[in-house]
Amino acid sequence: MRLKTRLNGESYAFKDLKTLLAKANEPKAGDRLQGIAAETVSERVAAKIVLSELTIGDITENPVIPYEEDEVTRVNIDGMNKKKYEEIKGWTIRELREYILSHKTSTDDLRRLSPGLTGEVAAAVAKIMSAMDLVYGARKIYCVTRCCTEIGQPGTLSYRCQPNSPTDNPQTILAGIMEGVSYGCGDACLGVNPVEDNVESTRRIADAVFDFMCKHDIPTQIVVLSHITTQMESMCKGAPLSMLFQSIAGTAPANDNFGVSRDLLNEAYALAREHSLGTGPNLLYFETGQGSEVSIGADCGVDEMTLEGRTYGFGRYFRPFMVNNVTGFIGPETIYDGKEMIRSNLEDHFMGKLMGLPMGMAPCYTSHSSIDQDDQEMGTMLLSLAGANYFMGVPGSDDIMLSYQDTSYHDDATLRELTGRLPAPEFHRWMIRMGLMDEKGILTDRAGDGSIFLV
Repeated sequence: MRLKTRLNGESYAFKDLKTLLAKANEPKAGDRLQGIAAETVSERVAAKIVLSELTIGDITENPVIPYEEDEVTRVNIDGMNKKKYEEIKGWTIRELREYILSHKTSTDDLRRLSPGLTGEVAAAVAKIMSAMDLVYGARKIYCVTRCCTEIGQPGTLSYRCQPNSPTDNPQTILAGIMEGVSYGCGDACLGVNPVEDNVESTRRIADAVFDFMCKHDIPTQIVVLSHITTQMESMCKGAPLSMLFQSIAGTAPANDNFGVSRDLLNEAYALAREHSLGTGPNLLYFETGQGSEVSIGADCGVDEMTLEGRTYGFGRYFRPFMVNNVTGFIGPETIYDGKEMIRSNLEDHFMGKLMGLPMGMAPCYTSHSSIDQDDQEMGTMLLSLAGANYFMGVPGSDDIMLSYQDTSYHDDATLRELTGRLPAPEFHRWMIRMGLMDEKGILTDRAGDGSIFLV
């Protein structure tokens, strides 16, 4: 591999691929914290030039963490389609970018390309793309999945209804769900983050949500986001869960910290097939986000964007129903301001879709970061234009349990009108039956009134 170039009369040399990928990254607080970011704009541009001339094979065959040392690397490579890889391994990253952005390249072309890529290749090509490139490239790709219902069809935009309670109070949670579904939020799932990670709380929440869902015949999925082992035990004891959730990351040490591995996820999928409400075939739900590895000292010296790409290569192996990205959730030590948040979210969405994942997005932020509501809304609208599968729906946009800001129920309704997209088909038909939405996807005067479910 050639890892040097001259730019404006100055020579730039990069000691290895890991260094090159870090230097080619757009500015990120996590990279600065690690001490691996480009020191000047010129160095960043030089790194992008060098990266653009490397081949898919160069990057695939020289992973930033060796195959023998890291399970995430192994899953990325083991999960590849070797025949497709052999066809494209001689392409440069510049040629890959041009192929993705060509108006002649179709959705089907990109779907056939995807299995031949690792997450590190997806990260490499995203690093030499502009914001508009990332939106245009991602918009071409869609991924349809099915658990109890189907999401991700072209022309649809779905939402996870997230009515968290700081006390795990089922009545508080149900009040949030009533408002959310009345706005058309919840076709991706009714998903609650519990305060207490135990079987009793997980089952109590799941039972309450399931009873409400059955009473009103709502076509969607239920998930309670305790640790996956807690959910597995709860499911075996009768908790009515549609799928199993777990946060995943881009290094084996980070996944070890999360208490997750390939073997555990394979076991979870097998258990869900036997005991969940979901008919599948997609029965897992993953959450990711740039900076998680840095925040726990498990980054192995790799930049946070490349680690996020590796995370998608890990997640792809398990054919999840949903993946959502929460870059911005950790805080200013990983994503400092609105520009970094928006750029990172566009990168993540593009990388995930290029890897064949059903990407949902949460362009979120915490109150102690230099990000505000305008930044969050601009990021959300760009991601909608890019074709994100789904977003979160949080009462009042303020998650009072997790203490961060995300899209509100009202934001969700606005995004559908702005983009002309509909809820998932089964949920849309339910909204029409309930008198909450018309056939064109416009909310009625009855929408937004959760009290209709108290009658």
